[in-house]
Amino acid sequence: MSDHGVETRQFGHRARLALSPALALKADDQAHAARAMWNLLHAWWQLMPTEKRTLANADAAIRQGRDLNITRVHRRWGMVNLPKIGRVRFRWTKDLPVGKHADKENRITGARLVKDPLGWHIAFRVQTLEPVPKPHRGPEIGIDVGITVPIALSDGQTYEHDAWLTEREQARLLDLEQRAARRKKHRKPGERTSRRLHHTYDQIAGLRAKAKRRAADWQHKTTTKIADTYGTVVVEALTITNMVKSAKGTVDAPGRNVAQKSGLNRSISAEAWGRTVTMLTYKLARQGGTLAKVPAPNTSRRCSACGFTTPGSRETQALFVCRNPGCGWSGNADHNAARNILHLYRMGHALIPAAGRAVARRAQRVKPATAR
Repeated sequence: MSDHGVETRQFGHRARLALSPALALKADDQAHAARAMWNLLHAWWQLMPTEKRTLANADAAIRQGRDLNITRVHRRWGMVNLPKIGRVRFRWTKDLPVGKHADKENRITGARLVKDPLGWHIAFRVQTLEPVPKPHRGPEIGIDVGITVPIALSDGQTYEHDAWLTEREQARLLDLEQRAARRKKHRKPGERTSRRLHHTYDQIAGLRAKAKRRAADWQHKTTTKIADTYGTVVVEALTITNMVKSAKGTVDAPGRNVAQKSGLNRSISAEAWGRTVTMLTYKLARQGGTLAKVPAPNTSRRCSACGFTTPGSRETQALFVCRNPGCGWSGNADHNAARNILHLYRMGHALIPAAGRAVARRAQRVKPATAR
């Protein structure tokens, strides 16, 4: 046991199910039945008086997944009981508290089935009792996220990746998208979508899901390495929803460079910066580290050597040249931005989360106790 005590941790783990065509059909039928029951319960809930609404309990009962009877039968496979489906295999990629390793504090509290374009999965709810981590003694680091260089660190390191789909897969995806567009073009207004077009849509969704899974895998591995190495990670407080707004404009005031902005928006969404920050947040907390955010303005235009800020310093996407006559420093633009991010944190410009500001306001309103 750690000197800092123990804490209860709850997390989810998703595993791929190995279903035969017959079992997959059963799972589809159960999903349709569950959806119909949910719709009926929701309609009933809306008709009931407020004080008698108990849909939350019904929802918990539907998704509880009791009596899973999970066992590990192989290094790569486990078995689980699924109600109305039977005993099926799932891919074992993470140690789970089952069998002799399970107790009141370390156990699987439930599960639910999830279907995506790549097939059926089971999502476990896991509860464990773990030692409270000691403060991470790793160094501080600033991180700049981008498109050409996905992650650049203030110490000069970079984390990059290849395209999520191979050239053959990209060509296949383009062919399917063009095929779907042709078939949709020849469909008459009000005509039902053909099975052939539905099949094409399923193939497109499968390739996109494969790319998304590879991106998430790369993010998990990268953020785990960063959380293991550094004690404090500093990032920009980016408002991503504003950054990916369309430049189309209106009829009276049409936008400019709409196609270029659309391509930029797709690239930003593909990198999933918000998911990277979310992963870093909980992984650092489990390692005893912290994640801080600083204001984003001018981190790319400020010279990290002399502090001079000018709009023309970033000559290209990769090169930064300081326009200060007394400096003239040049270097990688992403590393320069990452150093500026770390500098803002060290100068005390870290942003307080909304929850922290609320606590501070409540503390200011509390009157000091008077002596009696």
